[in-house]
Amino acid sequence: MDIDTRIRELGPVDSGPLAAAILAQEEAAWHEQEHRQRAYEVHKDTESMVLVFTEESSWPELMVRKEAAWDRLAEVAMPAIHEIVGQHYPGGGTIIRAMAARLKAGGKITPHTDRHPSFRIGHRIHVPITTNRRVRFTIDGRPYKLQVGQAYEINNQLTHSVANKGSEDRITFIFDYVPPQELARLGQTAA
Repeated sequence: MDIDTRIRELGPVDSGPLAAAILAQEEAAWHEQEHRQRAYEVHKDTESMVLVFTEESSWPELMVRKEAAWDRLAEVAMPAIHEIVGQHYPGGGTIIRAMAARLKAGGKITPHTDRHPSFRIGHRIHVPITTNRRVRFTIDGRPYKLQVGQAYEINNQLTHSVANKGSEDRITFIFDYVPPQELARLGQTAA
């Protein structure tokens, strides 16, 4: 969503249980769903555990489906999501994407904007799970250091990129929240 700034710091979030659950997953879980890596060249250095994802081909109808990681992570992810949404956004909307995304050590996400129309109506929230001092997140040409234990909304309509020059993977929990006024504009209600 095109917000009035590059990034909005949402403040502290209790991400401990979510982080513990993500970090406890077996390596194979990161390879169950590789749609993002195949469909989007910019994500070739990433791996994901997807909880929910919208069927982009059904646009403008929002068809959200549960994915493989839902059964393993929803119990800890949904309280963190509800905490953030409840503190910063109007209730009555819907989550159209939620995933843990891992950027491999030495990997990068090249500069891009999120182009599908669904990205223009949803708030893109990042909750860092792990990071290192050599991760560089850039939005509209400016670098940002996203900290574990904090939540951020990014303006995904501006050019953004990530480089992980560290020796450890960087893991972020990401979700997209579509507020009720955007659902109403599409003639839909919360799922």
